[in-house]
Amino acid sequence: MSLDLLAVGPHRDDVELTCGGTLIKAVDDGKRVGILDLTQGEMGTRGSAELRAQEAETARQVMGVHVRQNLGLPDAGITNDNETRTALVQVIRQLRPRVVIAPAPRGRHPDHRRTTELVRDACFLAGLKRYAPGDHEPFRPFKLLHVITYREDYTKPTFVVNITAQFERKLNAIKVYGSQFDGTTQAGEVYPNGEPLYDMVRHHAAHYGSLIRTQYGEPFFTDETMDVADVTSLGVSTF
Repeated sequence: MSLDLLAVGPHRDDVELTCGGTLIKAVDDGKRVGILDLTQGEMGTRGSAELRAQEAETARQVMGVHVRQNLGLPDAGITNDNETRTALVQVIRQLRPRVVIAPAPRGRHPDHRRTTELVRDACFLAGLKRYAPGDHEPFRPFKLLHVITYREDYTKPTFVVNITAQFERKLNAIKVYGSQFDGTTQAGEVYPNGEPLYDMVRHHAAHYGSLIRTQYGEPFFTDETMDVADVTSLGVSTF
């Protein structure tokens, strides 16, 4: 199995909230897409790990994502140690994603910040032949992206993905997690402002979309400078 795109989230629903539209768009474009949830969400205040597993599978179907796995790390206890790196390396070698999406480098939940570091380290180590040899050949993804949705305190996005055609399906996938989100005003990195959560998701997506002159968007950051082959084909009008 080789994926074009793999999104890694610390908890079930994190991927839907932050980059669900981008995953749906990739599926629409014929790409093979996967999700890896690192924990089962057993520390969540609402619902249960079993219910969240059912919701995650339904959300996968809504988005059309090809594969979804769970690493079974402890919720609220993700660490970047040799054991967790080895476990993640095996999944990366199994799924062989060209591009990996990780959370923002900064976040208020400790699991989010640690996931970012863990994913980066595991992506590199997965390419070392002598590191944690197992059932799959060494493999290193080509690109690591950080999705910075809701992280206005972090940095200006390197780029924004236009998800206008996919936004309603993204929102439907989020609403699948009714045990977590129905009647709430915050979630994950979404800070409360008095509005219902689903309205905030829409308004944030509209803000990011406005940066590229579209209705809805999702923002990403990369450490690398982007390569432009033809400056005359650049999008987003200056005026």
